Amino acid sequence: MTAKKQMAGLVGAAATASLVLAACSGGGEEGGSLETIDIMAPLLSSTAPDPDGQLQTAVEEYVGHQLNVTWVPNSNYTDRLNVVMASDDIPHVLVVQGKTGAFTQAAEAGAYWDLTEHLDDYENLTPESEEVRLAASVNGDSYGIYRMRDSMRAAVIIRKDWLENLGLEEPQSVDDLYEVARAFTEDDPDGNGQDDTTGLIIPQWGGYGNHGPYDLLDVWFGAPNRWGVDESGDLYPAFEHPAFFESLRFLKDMVDNGYVNSDFATMDSATWNEPFFNGQGGIIIDVSSRGAEIMDLFAESDPENYGDYVTMVGNLRGPDGELRAYPTSGFSGFISIPRASVQTEHQLHQVLSVLNDLSAQEGQVLLNHGIEGVNYELRDGRVAPLESGSEAEVVANDTTAFAQIGTQSNGWLGHDPWFEPGSPDEELDTRRWEFHESDLENAVFDPAAALVSQTYTEQGAVLDQIITDARIQYLAGQIDEDGLRAEIQRWRDSGGDQIVQEMNELYDELEN
Repeated sequence: MTAKKQMAGLVGAAATASLVLAACSGGGEEGGSLETIDIMAPLLSSTAPDPDGQLQTAVEEYVGHQLNVTWVPNSNYTDRLNVVMASDDIPHVLVVQGKTGAFTQAAEAGAYWDLTEHLDDYENLTPESEEVRLAASVNGDSYGIYRMRDSMRAAVIIRKDWLENLGLEEPQSVDDLYEVARAFTEDDPDGNGQDDTTGLIIPQWGGYGNHGPYDLLDVWFGAPNRWGVDESGDLYPAFEHPAFFESLRFLKDMVDNGYVNSDFATMDSATWNEPFFNGQGGIIIDVSSRGAEIMDLFAESDPENYGDYVTMVGNLRGPDGELRAYPTSGFSGFISIPRASVQTEHQLHQVLSVLNDLSAQEGQVLLNHGIEGVNYELRDGRVAPLESGSEAEVVANDTTAFAQIGTQSNGWLGHDPWFEPGSPDEELDTRRWEFHESDLENAVFDPAAALVSQTYTEQGAVLDQIITDARIQYLAGQIDEDGLRAEIQRWRDSGGDQIVQEMNELYDELEN
């Protein structure tokens, strides 16, 4: 285990003191057993589960413990989490959606249990991937159980009918991508005789290194994933690699020629599917699940021919012919346990035992699928939804909520979805998992994913915005490449140099 960074400043010390002194909530004397386990989790749907509903009752019967779940709308979950952690009524279990500055500072100051030495004591909490566990950690220490997500999700989603209309093959390289985007813009792919289509659709994408289309292109061209390691073994930011500039030159050429939607700097990402579905654009670089979403849109509008509109390929080869695949971090936040409410090892064991049960196969099935015979049935070992009846709808809705408290860090033990054999849905699903599996062999992981720099915690959002804005300004022609390099230097002068120094110190410590 690595040594922890010291928490600096009187504010941090005061916050830590208030957390440690906070009263235990949810029943049980200090040092005694917890009668009820209190949980706070985000709600992604409009209706919170009924605490007396079928699904929560089934979950409580399975784990043998009463649960008191507070569901908070996802839109303001992070704000609510910060408020709750500063109160004297803190739940025993919290869903933490990412390594925010507030979380990492609180964790290293002692607000959350360090679970690094505990997880291997629980069969279903032992991480399947040490690489993902490390990425989800704070400088090597696990202040939560990571919520597993597929390590490879990248895809290029393409209008299949436009490819066929123009006699084009699916792209396999960035050069192919350029040609398809050109043809989709200039060669009338929908055959209506009008100049009303474009190739690549990119929405406004805030932040840097957050799995957006720009990040995928950077890696395909040969840039590192957020951080690279030079010949001396030192970390450096990926936007200083020559391939970062090469990728942006490539994309700027596409923008200048009209092969990218003209509103790429302002388009709302919530409307990303619409131009593809409406026939205004033909290529999206994102996660493969978006392709399935768009397929569903076509299935509603054209049930007979919906399989004719969408195809997908995986990561693309770079200009040098090499395949470098862009992976996810492998997790989406984690389940953390505050020390203010879970005050003893005995109570910690109670909570971890419940979480261990929820990550066993039966627990994963309950949280992610619901109740067999009520909202789903198994067909050939796969989950097929039962859509008739109000009970099915209620349990299906509750499942979308309870899935948020599942972790699956021990690996996926649930069931895959059922598709009609030979249907376009089955073909698309089979295809995407095939290219995800093969792409994973060439994944470019972030070597510094576990590291949290103190300066980045304090200034990272502002500094990242320098890079984000400079990239958009360059693509829009507002600055040239010299201006782009000047903005990168401004990043260094404004605190970036300190971040690089701290990251290398942490990297050396973690490696040794």
